[in-house]
Amino acid sequence: MTLWKLYGDGRTIKPGEVVTPDQRLAWPRSIAMGMQHVVAMAGATLTVPALTGFPATTTMFFSGIGTIFFLLITGNRLPSYLGSSFAFLAPIWAVQNSGGGMGQALFGVMLAGVLLAIVGAVVQVAGSGWINAFMPPLVQGAVVMLIGFNLAKAAWDANGGGGGFQSGPLSGTITVVVAVLVAVVFKGLLGRLSILLGLAAGYIAALIQGEVATDKIGDAAWIGLPTFHAPKVDWSVAAMFIPVVLVLIAENVGHVKSVATMTGTNFDHAMGKALLADGLATTLAGLGGGSGTTTYAENIGVMAATKIYSTAVYWIAAFTALLLSLLPKFGAAVGAIPGGVLGGAGLVLYGMIGLLGARIWIEGKVNFANPVNLFPAAVALILGIANASFTIGTNVQLTGIVVGTIAVFLLYHPMRWIAKLRGTDS
Repeated sequence: MTLWKLYGDGRTIKPGEVVTPDQRLAWPRSIAMGMQHVVAMAGATLTVPALTGFPATTTMFFSGIGTIFFLLITGNRLPSYLGSSFAFLAPIWAVQNSGGGMGQALFGVMLAGVLLAIVGAVVQVAGSGWINAFMPPLVQGAVVMLIGFNLAKAAWDANGGGGGFQSGPLSGTITVVVAVLVAVVFKGLLGRLSILLGLAAGYIAALIQGEVATDKIGDAAWIGLPTFHAPKVDWSVAAMFIPVVLVLIAENVGHVKSVATMTGTNFDHAMGKALLADGLATTLAGLGGGSGTTTYAENIGVMAATKIYSTAVYWIAAFTALLLSLLPKFGAAVGAIPGGVLGGAGLVLYGMIGLLGARIWIEGKVNFANPVNLFPAAVALILGIANASFTIGTNVQLTGIVVGTIAVFLLYHPMRWIAKLRGTDS
């Protein structure tokens, strides 16, 4: 474990310098920064339980616990906050729409966490080179795009998982408009809270229209322990959650690379530990009723803006999240967000997730003039967006994201191998 040295006078950062992970500012400033990180992650982290029906306070609890695990496992050297992963939305809804309950969905979350932890252990022993070979930018981008665009129906359709825009079009429109305006008008932290502020505006509009069921909010206590739920073993959900592991790998690898670039420190040696930590955090969330976790781009943005990479602020953020998890009334208010507001947020969020896949392609300089890249991506995206489904035997059904993910792997790697043999891989 690396502890912290006080940076300079603990108050001001010199031009051109950064506060490194093993440094800290004076504690009052560090506490303020830690709370700012909670504000930055709260909008996205709380949106996931709002969309899935998972308890918000339980999600916050496991978010804080997961962040503590991450800091411990990485030796307090790698700054990161673990918040709710949007990659879990599609498989959770698939479980719910097929008649399964929270228990089956949590079992899928737990399985994804176990698989990610295993991958992390392997990477720590064997290195990360094989991940780049197995999941090049073409594959990473395709899987991320599949998860985002497959959720389009849920964002729009009033009968989709978590409600949809059509169930409250006025509230949904206000949510979208406010989120867009905040993102355009404001810079820095406020601009990064555009989705949260959009949700808040839509929530107020829904309250005025009588769309919010306030009974549970009034009945909830101000202080109390989170509500925990146990997973229910159901192996038929496993195939729905396996593609999520690929996304979590891509997100964690991207996070480690981003922090390395910003701090000028090579963190490749910590790649396996980061994956292992996120895997264990997600496993714990699945065991107790929280949403699966991932490293958070929102917090990377805060670090980039402030030049403070101290892990001390993440310990403070983690304990702040744990304190929030002890407020049941807060969780009830999140759970009461109506479908129209959630659908409005979904229109923005799910498209953004899909476009993150495009960003991976751009940054990876994927050449779509090469049919080895073009055909696998094209086929996979159409299968995922169309939510294509196949049944294996009597119990296993593969849908949308799973089908698209299988397609991109089965097409890309054989095509790449054949092209190399023929000398046409360029």
